[in-house]
Amino acid sequence: MTEHNATQQRNTLSHTQLFELPVFGIAGNFADHLSQAKESGFDQIVTADPKAPKGVFPIYLPGDDSYLGVYPLSHDVIEADFDGDDCGLQLEAEICVLCDLSYDAQGLVRDCTPTAFSVFNDCTQRCHPAQKLSAKKNWGHASTGIARQWQPIDAFAAQGVLDHYHLASFLKRGDEIVPYGVDCPVNSYQYFYQKVCDWLVHQFNTQPEQGPLEKLPGLLQAQGCPQQIIVSLGATRYTPQGEQTYLQPGDQIAIFAYSPQKLSHEDLVELVRREEDECDDAVILTQDICQSATERTL
Repeated sequence: MTEHNATQQRNTLSHTQLFELPVFGIAGNFADHLSQAKESGFDQIVTADPKAPKGVFPIYLPGDDSYLGVYPLSHDVIEADFDGDDCGLQLEAEICVLCDLSYDAQGLVRDCTPTAFSVFNDCTQRCHPAQKLSAKKNWGHASTGIARQWQPIDAFAAQGVLDHYHLASFLKRGDEIVPYGVDCPVNSYQYFYQKVCDWLVHQFNTQPEQGPLEKLPGLLQAQGCPQQIIVSLGATRYTPQGEQTYLQPGDQIAIFAYSPQKLSHEDLVELVRREEDECDDAVILTQDICQSATERTL
């Protein structure tokens, strides 16, 4: 049974299923996010379309010999080493999609079809000296977040299910709850629906190594031409509090894909206060921020 069939029946993917799926992220798919994040190297990447994302980066490659082969996904915790000065941890609230891939006879990606969506914490160590963005995303176990729930996609197009969702995120520190990312419609991604699918196909087949981004041609072939992957579509802009606040041990974060017709801002805050991770009208990721027991050397 394929993963998306399992999703349609249970609305969940187990860690056993997730363990087999390569995970990728998109850099620069929301206006102003990269400038807020102050990630170096992206100003040197020029795209033909000024609104186009800067590129795709790997987060997890099952069986890879590098740090990218370490399984980083967690439903409930982010672990990092906060003892040094090279952490600067920020959550990144994103929509992720489970994609079916097809290939041509030469092993090039031919089609990319999203079949289900969830929410993703593309957590980043801003102060880490690593040259590649991927190393700031996957620093070991429980360095990235993904919700337990998946929502089937009826049509990855205008008027489809995602037109009815917003993306919001919060930080809970002690008794204080503040918005971390700007609440925005999911369909306000700069590249979305068929446009992002076509762009992903092009990037997987042609993206060269550029600054903080890896070369992509041949990467999926080295993974055995997987039939499914997870792609996180990019982080929203930060609120002023989110832009200026690094995460600390003891913090709790929450990310929501929700229907604003059914849930208000006050409803979301109350869900954060009660530490709820399930709701009929939302896909929710909640995570505790913790000090890791060991630090990985890149």
